[in-house]
Amino acid sequence: MKKQLLFIGIAALSLIVGLQTRLFVSEASAEANSQTLPDISLPDTAGKQHNLKEWQGKILILNFWATWCPPCMKEMPEFQAIQNEFGDKGVQFVGVALDEAEPVQEFITKKNITYPILIGPDAGMKLAHDLGNVVNTVPFTVIFDKKGQLIKRQMGTLDREAILEIINPLFKGK
Repeated sequence: MKKQLLFIGIAALSLIVGLQTRLFVSEASAEANSQTLPDISLPDTAGKQHNLKEWQGKILILNFWATWCPPCMKEMPEFQAIQNEFGDKGVQFVGVALDEAEPVQEFITKKNITYPILIGPDAGMKLAHDLGNVVNTVPFTVIFDKKGQLIKRQMGTLDREAILEIINPLFKGK
C-alpha cells in the first residue's frame, strides 16, 4: 500500500511539473511573435565582440549549445552543411557556446565548424532565457527572419528537414 501511495505521489508530482513546464513553454511561444533580434554583443573564441544585429537582414539561426551536450554535437555538422548550402541565399547560423573559449575552439577546429561561434557561459544563458528557454536546456535554437522578428523557438535538436520547412517560406517573402 505504501509503495502504491509513493508511486501515485511521484506520478502526480511529475504531472504537475510537466504541466507547469508546458505552460511556461506555451507562454514563451506566444511571445515569439512580438520578439525582435536583441541588441547584445558576445565575444568569439578570439575575444572579438560581435553584436547580433550584425546579422540582421539575413535569416538568422541562433543556436545555443555546449561541448558537453551530445545532441548539440550531433546537429552541428548538419547546421554547417545548411550554412554552406544556403549562406549565399541569406541564411546565417551563429552558435552561442555556453562554455569557455578554449574547449569551444578545440571542438570547432576538430569538427570544421566555420560559421560564427560566440562565447557566453553566463551571458549566453541569460540571452537564451530571455529568448524563451525557460527550462535552461541545450540545444536551444531560435530563428529570426530578415527583419529581425523571432519566428521559431526550438528546445531540443533540429534536423535539416525541420530547418528547411521553417526557412523555405522566408525565401518566398511569406
